[in-house]
Amino acid sequence: MAKKKEAKHEGQPISKVVWRDRNELKPNNYNPNRVASTELKLLKISIIEDGWTQPIVVNPDLEIVDGFHRWTVSGDADIFKLTAGLVPTVMTTPKDESSQKMATIRHNRARGTHGVLNMADIVQSLIEQGLSQQEIMARLQMEAEEVIRLASRVGIPKSKLIQDDDFSQAWEV
Repeated sequence: MAKKKEAKHEGQPISKVVWRDRNELKPNNYNPNRVASTELKLLKISIIEDGWTQPIVVNPDLEIVDGFHRWTVSGDADIFKLTAGLVPTVMTTPKDESSQKMATIRHNRARGTHGVLNMADIVQSLIEQGLSQQEIMARLQMEAEEVIRLASRVGIPKSKLIQDDDFSQAWEV
């Protein structure tokens, strides 16, 4: 019988997800990425509703290369109980400290940004699917004004979502 060839993807870190106790991991001391509390709430909602979809990237010393904010919210009681305090990890082996720092920055910067018009289209479709302004606000951690502005950007007709009294009166000189 012929030897089975190792598939090229089997050598990739994502092919070796290991569930670890979150307390075994340690944050690095140089991550320049900061996340506002609203986005941390959104991350928590994401993990609760969608489950763990991205592992935390660690080095062999179990220092976090990427995923500090996932690790942070994993300490929340609601998330902790989902997996009994275990978090998914993948391991990279940076050749030196500068390589690890650059990997952290690449992970942070490669995430992209949200386009306003695309977000407006999504909010419009959520409204058309029957989601209330309150539900959109809660599940996407948006302020009422943001939902209204995005909804009105694509010409949403006057509805319960946008009433004349939702806007303040302009001032006069």
